[in-house]
Amino acid sequence: MSNVIECNDLTHYYGKKMVFENLNFQVRDGSILGLLGKNGAGKTTTINILNGFLHPRSGECLIYGENSQHLTPATKARIGFLIEGHIQYAFMNIHQVEKFYSGFYSNWKPAPFWDLMAKLKVTPTQKISTMSCGQRSQVALGLILAQNADLLILDDFSMGLDPGYRRLFIDYLREYAKSENKTIFTTSHIIQDMERLIDDVLIMDYNRVLAQCPINEFMTGFKRFDFELENDEVNLKNEKFVANLEMVKNKVELYSYETKEFVQQFLDNHGVAYKGFKQVKMELEDAFIGLTGKY
Repeated sequence: MSNVIECNDLTHYYGKKMVFENLNFQVRDGSILGLLGKNGAGKTTTINILNGFLHPRSGECLIYGENSQHLTPATKARIGFLIEGHIQYAFMNIHQVEKFYSGFYSNWKPAPFWDLMAKLKVTPTQKISTMSCGQRSQVALGLILAQNADLLILDDFSMGLDPGYRRLFIDYLREYAKSENKTIFTTSHIIQDMERLIDDVLIMDYNRVLAQCPINEFMTGFKRFDFELENDEVNLKNEKFVANLEMVKNKVELYSYETKEFVQQFLDNHGVAYKGFKQVKMELEDAFIGLTGKY
């Protein structure tokens, strides 16, 4: 399967502050990749470099084989971009805003927009100024889909959406992308939504990539083990198999890619006294916090 996006040895600074160094990742054609990271980890910076708004200190990003800093008009026409936040012409109604935007895109396909508006139960004559924040967000997202782009770059698409609207749009977006063979690169601060949407996950921490793989592979391979130490002076943080460890007094949350049997055998072989050992099932948000740390 070919890659729509390839970022190679990407390095960027804001002044003397390094955002990331030698960042490498790919987005497969027809896949949905979710970029996850804490505030300041470089999510929006990465998207701005992809869109040519920022020039990296070094390295390059390729989109359909072209450097993202020098995309041809033909390649730009294949990309739909949603910037963080949703700006709309509030004085227009639904019909007017669709008609206005359609004039800028030669491949405009109105059906996804109107399908989404029908799910919102808004009429063509309803003004955007009368809509809730969540409804306005959905209008912006519907206009992105109607562009009929091959690649959608969505920065924090769930901003302003309540749980019901988020679920509605996530289900609609995934169905749309798979039926139309679209590629999506997206970020969101609502991590539990991403598990329902994405095929692949890219988790960034400050200056590095912590994980990049299919979401199912990550969720089955990354594990949490809870247990209680009988001696709270034991230090396991620096062991190679420990991806992260949270400890309050003698109660341990240990995160690892190793199996339950491996971890227990390690503790037994090193004379670590413990009790109540169990593997804890995680959702994506739990795994994200477990990998990146709570703070």
